[in-house]
Parts: sequence; structure tokens; C-alpha cells
Amino acid sequence: MKISGNSFCPCGSQKKYKKCCRMFHFGETPSTALELMKSRYSAYVANNPEYIINTTHKENSDYTTNIQEWKNSINSFSKYSDFKKLEIIDFIDGQEVAYVTFKATIFQGAIDSSFIEKSKFIKEENRWLYHSGEFIQ
Repeated sequence: MKISGNSFCPCGSQKKYKKCCRMFHFGETPSTALELMKSRYSAYVANNPEYIINTTHKENSDYTTNIQEWKNSINSFSKYSDFKKLEIIDFIDGQEVAYVTFKATIFQGAIDSSFIEKSKFIKEENRWLYHSGEFIQ
């Protein structure tokens, strides 16, 4: 789905997309793991697989060197998902490791595919990366 720069950002910040996650999608570096998490959610909404891939830690179970297959998987998930809402439940900030617990309300057709996840982020070379996630619900 293409998101207009003047639309509200899908991350739930109540800011315009162009003043929020779009800045990260176009090259700015998130300064916190929370910003990265929210911008990754928005990247799924915007169907921006490059951003998802570039912000995933190499130790993540989804990480693969078969970039085209990975992009196709992200495109398929984004295309067939209706992203309704992102809610931040908890944020544990750290210097090198941080955790964000969130609820993503997502529908795939009539099926509610919503979930709660506690995500782990690792900072490497002054960049936050998504390391792993544990589904809570």
C-alpha cells in the first residue's frame, strides 16, 4: 500500500508520515529501538521490504542471503494484510540491547492475525537492528 506523505503515520504517532517514519524509510537512522520498531511496522504497511531487510540483524531467524525470496515473502505478507493498529505496551531502553513489547492488530481477509510480541533489538555500529521476537499472544 502506498502511503501519502500527508497521511497520518501508520505507527500511531499522530504525526504526518512525512514527518515520522518516512524519514527513516528514506535514510535517516532511528535513534532508539522504539523508533526502529515503529518504522519497521510502517514499512510493512507501506510494503517496503528493503527497509525491513536492511534493519534486520544477521542472527535473526528470517535473515537470508536469498534477498529476492525474502522480498517476495515480505511483499506477500504486506499485500495480503490489513494493518489496523500498532500499540506499544512496554519499552525497555538500553545502550546496546533494548526491548519493545507491542500489539499489532492485523487482519488477513476476515481472519484476525493480530499478535503481541516482545522484540529484541541490538545496537551495532551505532545502528539499531531487529534481532528477534517472542510471541506473547
